[in-house]
Amino acid sequence: MNRRSFISKTASAAALPYIPFKFSQRSDSKIRLGFIGTGFRGRSHVMQALFRDDVEIPAICDIDADAVKRTLKLFEDKGVKAPQVYTGNDYAYKELCKKEDLDGIVISTPWRWHVPMAVDGMKAGKYTAVEVSATVTLQESWDLVNTAEETGSHCMILENVCYRRDVMTVLNMIRKGMFGEMLYAHCGYQHDLRDVKFNDGKNYNGGGVEFGEKALAEARWRTQHSIDRNGDIYPTHGLGPVAHWFDINRGNKFNYLTSMATKARGLHKHIVDQAGEDHPNAKVKFKLGDIVTTTIACENGENIVLIHDTNSPRPYSLGFRAQGTEGVWMRDNNSIYLQNVSEKAHRWESFDEYAEKYDHPLWKKHAESAENAGHGGIDFFVLRGFIEAIKNKVAPPIDVYDAAVWSAISPLSELSIARGSSPVEIPDFTRGAWKTNKRIFGLNDDY
Repeated sequence: MNRRSFISKTASAAALPYIPFKFSQRSDSKIRLGFIGTGFRGRSHVMQALFRDDVEIPAICDIDADAVKRTLKLFEDKGVKAPQVYTGNDYAYKELCKKEDLDGIVISTPWRWHVPMAVDGMKAGKYTAVEVSATVTLQESWDLVNTAEETGSHCMILENVCYRRDVMTVLNMIRKGMFGEMLYAHCGYQHDLRDVKFNDGKNYNGGGVEFGEKALAEARWRTQHSIDRNGDIYPTHGLGPVAHWFDINRGNKFNYLTSMATKARGLHKHIVDQAGEDHPNAKVKFKLGDIVTTTIACENGENIVLIHDTNSPRPYSLGFRAQGTEGVWMRDNNSIYLQNVSEKAHRWESFDEYAEKYDHPLWKKHAESAENAGHGGIDFFVLRGFIEAIKNKVAPPIDVYDAAVWSAISPLSELSIARGSSPVEIPDFTRGAWKTNKRIFGLNDDY
């Protein structure tokens, strides 16, 4: 069964030291991965791994019987041996982490479990990959870094947007000096999630006005963050690519941020529009402002504007803009202008020709393999990056320091808003090593 038919059928730094690589006396060289969390996101990673001839999946973990059932069906459809299942309680994952024949662990669970699971995985000597956002609190970011440094293990944040073809093309152009000296970037997460945050509890496709125990999928847990928190609670899709553009943690760093939020209206309005003023959830007070704007100042003089907008009716956009002393690229209108290069002064031109000419070597080499992978192919690349790091016994291309500082923008933005949009310092999780750290992401056609 090929990738297309299978997906169609189953869809319903401070450089850390190398760590011992465990093959458990195996005669083969396949990477053995365990998956904690097998909901929608976790199953998508399992599907990608099942297509690789260099990966085996000996173990999965989830407390949801339906998620386990759907995941085991993937193995059946592919005709491969079913994995050992860890389930029964919230801490069943700990036994998976202890499984000696695992080389790596992939975590796709509700946010509050990311750090406890990643910490246990690293303490067990496993390469650990964690979905976005990696952390919720500032202390959790330090917990990831401290554990990695204490154990010599590695943690990768699975920020797939870093591998988007257009942003990698721009990364390639930036590193070739085509934008001159970088000055500014705009990015964010602008995505109408009202049908993700609410669910009628009858199907996984969203809709309705329920959340929590009465709902399904992410509505069971994600909506609560909109009740409890006011800040950029999902920053890494936009910030990750920009951090690579600006060499954050590798010759540059984030210094401080300021954040502000609009009033909260969108989620309440959605409930009233769908179910009326008398529905019990119409009385829920949502803390998260509909649009949160964060400005970040970098050590080398660049500024970043980061937008979070998930409660409004709008088309999807990450709002990317890259600007330097020699030109500017804007994703939403697929346009670019480069001084002394663009045909007409002060006039936009299409990015299409540049996208073809400066396509990143990684995409040129692996585009065919990424065909039909999730999110336009980027899911193939992010899991591949994790697997290649394990194979080569090196730090992953998006490492624990990236995971810590990108995710830390969430609690720091909350703090800034709570203090009347006052500036808040962003910690240096590399403890000064950013000054000498070398680039590790997107260096060539293989990593």
